[in-house]
Amino acid sequence: MILVKITNSTEMVASKTHKLFAKVTPETVDENWVEAEVIKQMSTDLASFGLKGEISIIKGIEIEKDTLVTKKGFVVKKSQHF
Repeated sequence: MILVKITNSTEMVASKTHKLFAKVTPETVDENWVEAEVIKQMSTDLASFGLKGEISIIKGIEIEKDTLVTKKGFVVKKSQHF
């Protein structure tokens, strides 16, 4: 399993859209958009290598040192097969 944490969603949205748009949208909207675009592109790229699997957007987990911590409200928001 591979875990990817994106920490610059707002900056990414600002670079792809008008900076004012990025400032007025909530950070969660930016995160959701970037995560959706990332799993779409990753699915395409991994499938082109002949790999099969699933990518999921999951809210409510954190890595603290070497421990996986689940938070209240843990949820799988979206899954995409490739």
